[in-house]
Amino acid sequence: MKYFVVLGDGMADEPLEELGEKTPLEYADTPAMDALGGKSEIGLTCTIPEGMKPGSDTANLSVLGYDPRKYYTGRSPLEALSIGVNLKPTDIAIRANLVTLSEEEVSYEQRTILDHSSGEISTEEATILMEAVKNQLQKEPFSFYSGTSYRHLLIWNYGEVSNSEIPELTPPHDILGKQISSYLPTQNLLKNMMERSFEVLNNHPVNLARAKKGLAKANSLWFWGAGTKPDLINFEEKTGKRGVMISAVDLLKGIAVGTGMTNKTVEGANGTLHTNYRGKAMTAVEALLKEGYDFAYIHIEAPDEMGHQGSISKKIKAIESIDHEIVQVIVEQMQQAKEEYRMLILPDHPTPIRLRTHTADPVPYLLYDNTRELKKIQYYNEKEANLNEIYKKEGWHLIDELLES
Repeated sequence: MKYFVVLGDGMADEPLEELGEKTPLEYADTPAMDALGGKSEIGLTCTIPEGMKPGSDTANLSVLGYDPRKYYTGRSPLEALSIGVNLKPTDIAIRANLVTLSEEEVSYEQRTILDHSSGEISTEEATILMEAVKNQLQKEPFSFYSGTSYRHLLIWNYGEVSNSEIPELTPPHDILGKQISSYLPTQNLLKNMMERSFEVLNNHPVNLARAKKGLAKANSLWFWGAGTKPDLINFEEKTGKRGVMISAVDLLKGIAVGTGMTNKTVEGANGTLHTNYRGKAMTAVEALLKEGYDFAYIHIEAPDEMGHQGSISKKIKAIESIDHEIVQVIVEQMQQAKEEYRMLILPDHPTPIRLRTHTADPVPYLLYDNTRELKKIQYYNEKEANLNEIYKKEGWHLIDELLES
């Protein structure tokens, strides 16, 4: 038996008037996922423990079977593992987004955050900008590390760290279109560094060139997601399955490093709407059929990014690409190989178009087993999951059902 998780980040949503009171998942053309319904359990699960903030960090830990209340120590420490940073117990890791702030003649605090991803800036451009940041701002006890696209890292060698000393910082995608004054760090060191980054970046040649092309400037750092060194149990020791992670996002790669899974790089996989969907599917299939792995976790960032952008049409396109170019490819390849397999399809959390940020609401899941007898016709979406009245309150146990003998 082989096992797949297809994780459409932020794929769940709310019924929208523009779609005739359907969600993007319900409205989208998803014949591959719907065809699996007859041999599947379709229900709802909660990936965010009560009282915890909804995010891809806690939610993906849940989907992989790690109770976030026990294992979560912050988002950035997981990303640090991906980048190869050897965190010390005295370090605080902090996500450093390259964001787009408004440019009117006002003080830094009065600016508005326009884009949390700087128009999904390329890694090549972002790396140049981060070098400028390092040259101008890096000094003890701070160190900057470049990541992927707009996602970068600040390490603060804080000394002895207690939970009360980890900075409370606001995710930029939670405050799109808002003035930043009420959301800046209370620590002057961090606040001043963000303000200085605007001076370094706003008129940098890379940003001036982007502006000429009508692209968003990456003109400020934004700090969030602070935490300390994680301590995760090895996935193979925990489950008995050798696993691969297929993602373009540093967070997921870091979770893989922390859990001893193998990260697989896919050419053209970039975490955007135009990622290499089919390449991700084929990499997963080949890892399981040719390389001796048992479990593949395929993470697709695009629905979440489109939710943050508030684009209904692009979110639908992302969902349809997952269906046509990932789920359908896996089904065809596994049928051709005549292999028994199970597949879990779900979002990590909702990213509703209306809100343009994450919520902790339950998400619909589809748990498919190609050895099951056909039971009934059912479709994979939020409405169907609600009608089935199947609810898994503790989402970190769902993987046990996927992997059960």
